Amino acid sequence: MARNVLILGASYGSLLATKLLMAGHNVSLVCREKTAELINRDGTEVRIKLRDETKHRAIFSRDLPGRLDATTPADVDLSRYDLVGLAMQEPQYTNHTIRALMIRIAEAKLPCLSIMNMPPLPYLKRIPALAKMDLDAAYTNAEIWQPFEPGLVSLCSPDPQAFRPPEEAANVLHVGLPTNFKAATFADEAHSRLLRELEADIDAVTLNGMDVPVKLKVFDSLFVPLAKWSMLLTGNYRCITLHEPKSIRDAVHDDLKLSQSIYDHVDAVARRLGADPKDQVPFAKYAKAAESLLKPSSAARAVANGAPVIERVDLLVKLISSQLGMPDAEIDRTVQVVDQKLHERIVAGETGAP
Repeated sequence: MARNVLILGASYGSLLATKLLMAGHNVSLVCREKTAELINRDGTEVRIKLRDETKHRAIFSRDLPGRLDATTPADVDLSRYDLVGLAMQEPQYTNHTIRALMIRIAEAKLPCLSIMNMPPLPYLKRIPALAKMDLDAAYTNAEIWQPFEPGLVSLCSPDPQAFRPPEEAANVLHVGLPTNFKAATFADEAHSRLLRELEADIDAVTLNGMDVPVKLKVFDSLFVPLAKWSMLLTGNYRCITLHEPKSIRDAVHDDLKLSQSIYDHVDAVARRLGADPKDQVPFAKYAKAAESLLKPSSAARAVANGAPVIERVDLLVKLISSQLGMPDAEIDRTVQVVDQKLHERIVAGETGAP
């Protein structure tokens, strides 16, 4: 049966959308008016490399069995949808039109699957050790998440690395590392069955008889998606320096021993919260994958391009570590660097400096 999925965010969200469309499901992407017009006219293009192939293939939404459309936040009819995907950067939810839509989504009690690096606060409240921690400071505006029931929010680790090529139109996405989305189940078994249905349908998709990477994998553990935290703190946020941004490869491999110590510490924090070691990704596997990540992280690129706010998983992990009595000097140093760079961007914006 074809499901109808609403995804907030047409950039990274178009990757999950493409996988759903290939499986015969229907997707609506929420985005700006000009981007919606472009997608409704031309569809989307996701470039992905299949196993053992040397070149990326272009997968066009118009060629897929599922139906795609795009819409602005104000025009969303929530009665159409079985599931909502949250694929925007966390600060984008403060936009007044998005915030109004989020209130409507919470009131409609639709299950929401986040593919943000920054886990929504309601999801964290599903973890007993985090339920009463004060973590609001890590969010651009924590109040946005207050109307949501924790059991209706799940998290999908955005492990696939993808970016919108700056020279291309807004409907193009290039997948650099085609790993899997790893989703935790919902509190309601009916909603979890929906996720497993989508998982099976995506897994069955082939392209010219070949398997297509980037699967949706569903896990009972709430901690599987949190394995991404170790990667983010070891690589992505350390791409941000006081000078020019580094590639993820260089951030990890310039000092592999230091990188492993950071990675191991964040893994240890997750285990204190209740994670099982089998929920986590070994450092050696991550370090190997990082060898092919030759660009700065999206967070580092955003800072370099003048963004005054970004997702702050670095700060979230610092706050959790401190409240667990497990502070780490290297994580504190990363947070200080990010804070300083963002402050510089804010001051530059206020003074009009380049």
